[in-house]
Amino acid sequence: MLDLDSLQERFGNEITESSFRDNRRIVVPSDKVYFVLEQLWREWGFDMLVEMTAADYLEYPGATDRFGVMYVLLNTTTGERVIIKTHLNLPDPELPSVFPLWHSADWLEREIFDMFGIKFEGHPDLRRILMPEEFTAFPLRKDYPLKGRGERHNFPVITRAES
Repeated sequence: MLDLDSLQERFGNEITESSFRDNRRIVVPSDKVYFVLEQLWREWGFDMLVEMTAADYLEYPGATDRFGVMYVLLNTTTGERVIIKTHLNLPDPELPSVFPLWHSADWLEREIFDMFGIKFEGHPDLRRILMPEEFTAFPLRKDYPLKGRGERHNFPVITRAES
């Protein structure tokens, strides 16, 4: 079973832990998150990246950081799961890509980039996956207007016969 003390010993006491509904969550500073994830992959057997997502904490009560990125990991041998969370801020939210550790991060990182504008350094093909390439905003950021910015009229209409 994953031992928080050994992570803190190796990476510092900034690493904290909490639980929520049987989910073990470990919060790691963004400058250390890749190294912690790599150790979990190499030494602790977390061989599957189950999910990766982000959240925008703009105007969230008590939040001190703008974005959170969460990695849900699974050790397929023991069944142990852990959520690794890190925080980022503007103007340039960026993390190292975990694609070298888990290839399943490919489209997950692209989706986070597309919706939140968080870049993943070292990703082999970091481009939009849901929005058109011409789209310049990030729709899941909390400061994005609910009705959009009028972008729809700038894109060509594709009819069913054309697709």
